[in-house]
Amino acid sequence: MTNRRLRLTPEMADKLTLDAEPWLSCDDCFHLVDQYVESLLSGKDDSPAMRAHLRGCSACHDEAASLLVLAAADLGTDPAEALQRLTR
Repeated sequence: MTNRRLRLTPEMADKLTLDAEPWLSCDDCFHLVDQYVESLLSGKDDSPAMRAHLRGCSACHDEAASLLVLAAADLGTDPAEALQRLTR
């Protein structure tokens, strides 16, 4: 077993100190992500809890981004604007 040390990058430190209010768990996020992606594709972003969670949780953010691209393809729309709203 190797004893490797990982360095804390400024980006990692920023994520650790993000304001996570209003709080949402990954399970809650999983149940709401379809609805949130639909709202992003329709030009809305009205869920502060999802926004806060996705800013701090890269796994859920990646899942939402993948779903957004797939949903946009199904609708025949360009996901670029919705992806920008997702990453704000």
